[in-house]
Amino acid sequence: MTAILSKQDRLNATLTSLRSSMPELRGALIATVDGLPIAQAMGDGTDANRVAAMAATALGLGKRINDTLGAGQLTDMSVSGATGQVYIYAAGTKGVLAVVTPPGMNLGLLHMEARDTAQGVADIL
Repeated sequence: MTAILSKQDRLNATLTSLRSSMPELRGALIATVDGLPIAQAMGDGTDANRVAAMAATALGLGKRINDTLGAGQLTDMSVSGATGQVYIYAAGTKGVLAVVTPPGMNLGLLHMEARDTAQGVADIL
């Protein structure tokens, strides 16, 4: 008999899969576009509520920038600092995926894995 997983379980499994395929990630989080955390695998001491709110706000701003510039539908955006980056991916119309990376990350692999994950999140939501 096969157990039917809840949406929450499926989202957690999606993050676990991303973290397993890219163990160097510092954290990953799924939130609603309203800024509520749904699932998270963040580092110690990171406030998932704050990260979710900021990621959703950044996604909304990125969408407005793209609309203003006529750049099409936003897929992802990044915020870089001296010791790491945060990549924010649209997960359909209802969700956002935030991924925290160390410096020197293989961006081709990151985008491939994270975009697949964001699509999986969109399908679940």
